[in-house]
Formats: sequence, structure tokens, C-alpha cells
Amino acid sequence: MTQDAKHDELNQEQPQETFISHLVELRSRLMRAALAVIVVFVVLFIYPGASFIYDILAQPMLASLPEGTRMIATGVITPFMVPVKVTMMASFVIALPIVLYQAWAFVAPGLYRHEKRLAMPLIVSSTLLFILGMAFCYFFVFRTVFHFIATFSPQSITPAPDIEAYLSFVMTMFMAFGITFEVPVAVVLLVKTGIVELSKLKAARGYVVVGAFVIAAVVTPPDVVSQFMLAVPLVLLYEVGLICARLVTPRRADPDTGDGTSLTEHQ
Repeated sequence: MTQDAKHDELNQEQPQETFISHLVELRSRLMRAALAVIVVFVVLFIYPGASFIYDILAQPMLASLPEGTRMIATGVITPFMVPVKVTMMASFVIALPIVLYQAWAFVAPGLYRHEKRLAMPLIVSSTLLFILGMAFCYFFVFRTVFHFIATFSPQSITPAPDIEAYLSFVMTMFMAFGITFEVPVAVVLLVKTGIVELSKLKAARGYVVVGAFVIAAVVTPPDVVSQFMLAVPLVLLYEVGLICARLVTPRRADPDTGDGTSLTEHQ
């Protein structure tokens, strides 16, 4: 075999080895993230217990039901599986910083230095905002919406919600509000990476308001209260994102006026 043939063979093997090494690294990161969730799940399952965690999740609904009324389970294994699913959801939320860190550690070697500096604050802010969105949904939205629905319930009806349907509703709402509270991060990321100019995002305010109410109408139950509680924070958080994006955008002196203007606005 000639020297050139050996050189070509080595060049063909290197990309394959690099791809396999990336797959091994990805598997390692996924296993660490899954292990973190499993460890938290085992701890929560032992103490305080899956039933206790579900009872906490069910408090907003139970508070709106008539005194002495409980939720029902129509499935044979539902009383066991639903608390387990709730505990798994709580475990994922608690382990979310570790999961996001593993994702960041996997992509970090391919990032530039300035991108690495941006990654960690985004991970921390994304985690805090997602948890804040879930907390807002649990402590404020659930209590308000369930009380609003209970006031319109006829006296001849005794509500007895199914725990599986309640869990599905809760998870949908948690995801909706958690993602909604990520809007400032998305806006900052779009401006910081130069994908969209800040001036264009400001000009799109009207479309954002309309889109917020459309999204709220699709995601939330068909009542005005829950739709407003999702749409209004979405619009307000968009404005917060614009303010944060203006603060993190580098500023330079305008040659005509001498005033500092952001690079995004100057363009």
C-alpha cells in the first residue's frame, strides 16, 4: 500500500472515530442525567412518599370542592400509578439543573469562549424561570381557576374529578406556564446571537399580543380567566425580555450624535 493510500484511509477513519466518540459522550451525559432523576425519585418515593406529594399537588382542586368531597380513581392501578407519575415529575424538576448542566457539558467543547460565558447564565435563568412559572400556576392560577369554575357549578351536581384527568390537566398547565416564563430568555438569546434585531422585536409587539391570546385559547381550558392568566404574563414577560435584551446588547457611540446606542438598534 502506498503512502498516499494510507493517508486517505486515516482521513476516512478519523471522522468515524470522532462520531463514535460523540455518541459515547452523549450516552454518558444522558446516563448521568437519568441517574440524577432516578436518585431524586427514590429519595422522594421513600420520604415523604408518593402519596404525600400527590396530596400536595391536589390541594388547589380539593380546596374548591364541597366539604367532604374527594377525587376519584376509575382505573384499577390508577391510585398507584398517578402518585408515582407525580413523584417522577417532581424528581425531574428538582434534578433539572443537573440535567441542563449535562446538556451544556456535552455541547460546551464546540462553543466559542463568549458562547460558553453565555451558556451558564442561560441555564441558571432558564431553570429558575421554569420553576417560577410552575409556582405561579400552582399558587395563583389553579386556585383562581378552580374557584371560578366551582362558582358556576350547578347545585344539583356534585363534582368528583378523576385523578388521572387531573394529572393530565396539571402537567399541561405546568408545561404551558413553565415555557411561557422562558420568553425573556428566548428574546435575549435571539438578540444576543444576532438572529433578530431588537428594533424588529419591538415592532412585533402587536403580533405578540394577538399570538399570546391565541396560544392561551388553545392551551388553557375554555374559560376567560385561565386564558387571561396565561396571555397577560406572556405579553409582560416579552416586554421584560426586550428590556433585558437592551441591557445585554453592547453599546457604542453614535458618530452623529455622540450618544451610546446599542449595536442592534444602530443597524
